[in-house]
Amino acid sequence: MDNLQKKIVELKKEKKAVILAHNYQIPQIQEIADFLGDSLELARISRKLKERIIVLCGVRFMAETVKILSPEKKVILPVMGAGCPMADMITREDILKEKTAHPGAWVVSYVNTSAEVKAVSDVCCTSSNAVKVVENVPVDKVIFVPDKNLGWWVEKNVPGKKIFSWQGYCLVHEEFSLKDLEESKKLYPEAEVIVHPECRREILERADYVMSTSGMLKRAKESKSTKFIIGTEEGMIYRLKKENPAKEFCSLGTPKVCVNMKKTTLQDVYHSLESEKYNIEIDPVVIEKASLALERMVSYI
Repeated sequence: MDNLQKKIVELKKEKKAVILAHNYQIPQIQEIADFLGDSLELARISRKLKERIIVLCGVRFMAETVKILSPEKKVILPVMGAGCPMADMITREDILKEKTAHPGAWVVSYVNTSAEVKAVSDVCCTSSNAVKVVENVPVDKVIFVPDKNLGWWVEKNVPGKKIFSWQGYCLVHEEFSLKDLEESKKLYPEAEVIVHPECRREILERADYVMSTSGMLKRAKESKSTKFIIGTEEGMIYRLKKENPAKEFCSLGTPKVCVNMKKTTLQDVYHSLESEKYNIEIDPVVIEKASLALERMVSYI
C-alpha cells in the first residue's frame, strides 16, 4: 500500500466513512475499498451501512442509486463528470412516451439509468437479476430500458412475455465482436467463455456463460476450468486474477476500457473525503418515487 492509499485509509477512519467501489475501478482503488461489487451488490451493501459518509467509486447513476436507498446518508461521488453514456440514452420524457405507446405495459428500468428515469419506472433491475425481475412482474408486456442487448437476453429467457426494448447500449460492451470471440477461442480452445449480458447478441449466443460481474466471480471460483475468456470491462480481470491466482484470465479480444469508470483516481478519492464532495443531491419527490421501483426490485429477488 502506497502513502496516498494509507492517507485515504486514515482519513476514512477519521471521517467515519466507507468506500464502495465497482469492479471496473482501477486496481489501486479496488485495494483500498471497504466493499467491491457490481451495481446490485453495492446497492444492497449501502442499505446496511452505519457510517455517515459513503464514497462511491463508480459512475453517477450508482451514486444516485445509493442515495435513493439511503437518503439520510451523505453520498459522495469523487468525480462528478464520471457518467454513463448508456444511462444518458433514455430520459424521463422517453419513458412517458413509451407508456403511452404501450398501455398496460410495465417499465423495467436497468439500474444504468438516472434517478428521474427510475422515478417513472415500475421496477428496476440489474444485469444479475433482470430475467428474474421480468419473470415476476404481474403483466405480460414489458418496456425494457435502456439496454437493447440485455433486453434481448431477457426476451430470450422469458419467452412468455412481450418485451419492447429501448435501443440503448453500453459503448464498452458493444466493442466486443464476433471476430474477437472466434480468435480468442482459437488461442484458448479449452477456456470457458464468460460474457456480460450487455454484449452484442451474437456474442451472447455463442458464450458458454452470460453473467453479471458478480456471477463471473462465482463461476470462476466454482469451475473446474483453469482458463477463462472474459467479455467485460478490463477492470474485472484484475479482481478475477487476484481472487483466483491459480487460474488464467484473458480478455475476449483486446481489453476494453470504460473511460468513465477510469476517471476516478486515488487523488480524487482523497480530496473527496477531505472536502466531502461531490455530494449527491436528489429531489425528495424523485427519491420517493424512484425508491418504490428499487424496493420492488429487491422484493422480486
